[in-house]
Amino acid sequence: MRLPEAQRAPAAAAVVGIDIGGTKTHLAITRPGAAVQERTVATSGWRTRSPERDAAALAGLVREHFGEPALDLPLGVGAHGCDSTEQCRVLERALAARTNGPVRVVNDAELMPWSMGVPGGIGVVSGTGAIAVARDPRGELVTCGGWGWMLGDEGGASGLVREATKAVLAELDTGRTGDPLVPRLLAALGAGDGPELAMALTLSNSADAWGSHAGEVFAAADEGSAVALRVVDQAADHLALLVQRLLQRGIDADQVVAGGAVVQSQERLRTRFVELLAARRPELTVTVLDRPPVTGALALAAASTNSRPSRTDSSSSTETHP
Repeated sequence: MRLPEAQRAPAAAAVVGIDIGGTKTHLAITRPGAAVQERTVATSGWRTRSPERDAAALAGLVREHFGEPALDLPLGVGAHGCDSTEQCRVLERALAARTNGPVRVVNDAELMPWSMGVPGGIGVVSGTGAIAVARDPRGELVTCGGWGWMLGDEGGASGLVREATKAVLAELDTGRTGDPLVPRLLAALGAGDGPELAMALTLSNSADAWGSHAGEVFAAADEGSAVALRVVDQAADHLALLVQRLLQRGIDADQVVAGGAVVQSQERLRTRFVELLAARRPELTVTVLDRPPVTGALALAAASTNSRPSRTDSSSSTETHP
């Protein structure tokens, strides 16, 4: 997803933002008097999960796409898989060693509140997986959920399909086949009965493979499937529960920003999630992300207070960066 036209207008400050997703990495740069530039690359093409190698690769991407002077600019990064304060700091230090501007690294879900102008808010992701994140009063990252397609992610696409399959199998166990979700899920997974359905889901053992069938759940709900409606309601309840757990753990926030492919595209889930939070925590303002998360990375970079010297001012101006 590209930046909206209004957000690609000439910028007042020069900064670089990077949104590292599980599949794609979105890079953007703002320069005074110039439109925002963007590039998207496959995350698998550079990421190794070694902070040092990944930092070198990211610096290389910035240099390749935006030029050597871009390494002097403030840099904001949201990284999928940086699930603790220390993991964020490790990558931050590795990047700082290869750039001359201030660097901030956060979890990629944290970019959503920054994107919507409410830094310090709770970010809720409902995409392939599901997680809620925020910072506590000490600035430490706190997460709820995000345990993966086998153990959790009930509010994400993979979790929705897992729970829908369990619900369909329960229907078949009791001899009921009339609910619209039953034939939909059987057909989607190429199964003729319950045992084949269970085996098909077991063999397609990846979050993306499971999540690719989430649309069937929502389509069945639109057709009046009581089973699908229950699964969607439970998914919304789980997302709301993640927010409640963060608040119970001491997060001081009154803003929630929800994003991810599922919650942004599926009105039924989105509406129910907002309704549940409004009923349980009326003090919260809930917003659904309406722009690419990389805008949050740009805002994060612009807000940085690090004052590392630029390459042109530093005595190490001839230093090369791997």
